[in-house]
Amino acid sequence: MSAVTTAERPPARMTPLVDDVTVAVLAAGTPAGYRTRPLPGGLLALDVTAPAGTALEIRLAVPLGDAVGYWHPGSDWQRTLPADWAGRQATCLVRGAPIGCLYTSSGATTLAFAAEDPVAGTAAVFGVSEKSKRFVVHLELTASAATYTLVFAPSAPSPAAALRALRRHLARVARATALPVPAAGRRPAYSTWYALGQDLSAAAVEREARLAAELGCGTLILDDGWQRGGRERGYAWAGDWAVDTAKFPDLAGHVAAVRAMGLAYLAWVAPLLVGPDSPVWPELGRRAPLPSPTAPGAHVLDPRDPVARAHVVAVCARLAGDHGLDGLKLDFLDDAAVYLADGGDDDVSAAMELLLGEIRDALARTCPDGPLVELRQPYTGYGMAPYGNLLRANDSPADAVANRVRTVDAGLAAVGGVVHSDMLMWDPDGAPESAVRQLLAVLHAVPQLSCRLSELRPDHREALAFWLAQWTRLRPVLLDGELEPGRPDELFPLVRATAGDAAVSVVHAERIVPLDLRRTRAADVVNATAAGTLLLLVTGGPVEVAEVAHDACGRVVRSGRRTWADGPVAVGVPPSGLLSLRVGG
Repeated sequence: MSAVTTAERPPARMTPLVDDVTVAVLAAGTPAGYRTRPLPGGLLALDVTAPAGTALEIRLAVPLGDAVGYWHPGSDWQRTLPADWAGRQATCLVRGAPIGCLYTSSGATTLAFAAEDPVAGTAAVFGVSEKSKRFVVHLELTASAATYTLVFAPSAPSPAAALRALRRHLARVARATALPVPAAGRRPAYSTWYALGQDLSAAAVEREARLAAELGCGTLILDDGWQRGGRERGYAWAGDWAVDTAKFPDLAGHVAAVRAMGLAYLAWVAPLLVGPDSPVWPELGRRAPLPSPTAPGAHVLDPRDPVARAHVVAVCARLAGDHGLDGLKLDFLDDAAVYLADGGDDDVSAAMELLLGEIRDALARTCPDGPLVELRQPYTGYGMAPYGNLLRANDSPADAVANRVRTVDAGLAAVGGVVHSDMLMWDPDGAPESAVRQLLAVLHAVPQLSCRLSELRPDHREALAFWLAQWTRLRPVLLDGELEPGRPDELFPLVRATAGDAAVSVVHAERIVPLDLRRTRAADVVNATAAGTLLLLVTGGPVEVAEVAHDACGRVVRSGRRTWADGPVAVGVPPSGLLSLRVGG
C-alpha cells in the first residue's frame, strides 16, 4: 500500500460484477483467474484462484451516486466517505473482519461484501477516488488456499438488511460451529470493573453479587484486580496469574458462594501478556519479544511459539478448573497483531485460531454447562464465533452514544454468540433519567452493570429495577428479533426490533417512529431522549389501541384506550420513559 491514492496504482481493466459494482483481480501485478457463481438469497460469490503464497489485489469500484457512508466493523467514528488516501483497514482473525457496506442517504446499499475466510490477513484501501469519481475498495492479501471467495449482497433497503444476508451465508460456510450460548449469557451481567476497580475483596464482590442477582442478573464477571500484582494499572507483573490471597483467601469457595446465588461466574484474564516482574519471565520472556501496544509494562507472547501457546492454554484451564468458574473474560487478544509486522499475517492468525480452539476445548472440559467466554471489540468478528459467545462492546465508560454504536456494530458482523454492552456506569449524583439512559442506549444488547449497587440512591435503584424487568420482558424481540438500527453515519438514532407481531423502538434522538398497526399487535416505544413527547407515524388505522406510559422509574403516568387513525400522533412520554401499546386489546 505504498501509493497514496488508488489512482497512483497501475491501471487495471474493471469488469461488471453485480448491480453497478465492477471488479478487477491482480496477482503480482497481472490479471488473476476468477469466476462468479450465484448463491441462495440472491447473493453472488466471486471466487479468486491463485497458487498459495501469491500476492493478490482485488479492486472494487461503484458509482458515487447518492452515497453518504461506508461501514465496516472497525469504523468507530469514521462513518462517512473518506478520500481514498485516508480510508485504511487491516484485518486478521483477532482484529476486525473483512466485511464492508456502502449506502446512500435513503439507507439503501450499493455495495455490501464479506470474505468467506476471516483468518487471512487483509489490508484494505477504500474511499472516494478524486480521479475516477467513484467509491473504491482495494483488498490486498496473500493467497493461503487455491480459492479466495468474496460474497456480495444485492442492493438492500438498509445496511442491516444487506449484512443479515451476508451473515446467514457466512454462518453456513463457517469452518467451525459457533460456540453455543448458555442461558446465563442471555441475562444481564454484573462486572466489578467500573464499580470496584482493583479494590476488590471476596466480601465486597459477594455483597454486590447478591444485589445483582436480586435485579435479575445471570452472570458475575470478576475483572482485573483478583490476581497477584493487580494493585496498579501497569502490567509488568503479568504472566503467572496467581490469586491475590489477601483479597481472596479462598477463591474457589467464594466462587461457589456466588454461584449459589444463581449467578454464573467468570474471571478476567489477559493470557497473552507477560511482564519482566512476573515469576515466569525468565522462562517465557524470550517467547514474548515484542511489547504490548496497549498494556503498559507487558510484552505479548508470540502465538506462533508452541511453548507460548501451551502456557496460555494451561493458564486458562487452571484458572477455570481450580476455582470452579463458568468461563473467562479473555482480554488483550488483539495484541497478537503486533506480530503481523513480521510478515506473518496468516501465520499469526492461524496460530491464534489454533490457540483459541485449544482454550475452548480446555474450558469445555471444566465447565459442565458449556463455557461462557467474553471477547471484546475489535476481536468480535465472525471468525471468532467458534471461540467466544459474549461479544462485548469496546470500552465506553459513561458514554451512552459510543456504547450504542459499538454494540450495534458488533451485532452487524456477528454470526453467533450474543452481543454484550460495555459495562454501564453513570454519575451517582445525577437524575435517574440520565442514569438509566446508559441502559436504554444498549437495550438491543445484553446489558452489563458496573455500579456499586450497595450504594445506589433509591430512585436510581427504582429506575434500574424497572428497566431491567422491561428488558427481560422484551428480550425475545430485542435479542432474537430482526434489528433495524438505521444509517451508521447517523449513529443509529432510532433502533427498532421486530419479532412476529411484536415491535420495540428505542428513540435516542427526536425522530419520527413508524408504527404499522396492520402488522403489530404489541408495540413498546422507549423514549431515550430528554424530551417529553414522542412523534409516531401511524399506518393501518383506524384501530383501537390500549396505551400505558411510564416514567423513568416505572411509575404509570397515563393509561387508557383510544382509536388511532393514520397519520402523525404526538404522545406524551416522560424522558427515559416507556410507552406500551396493545392493538385491539
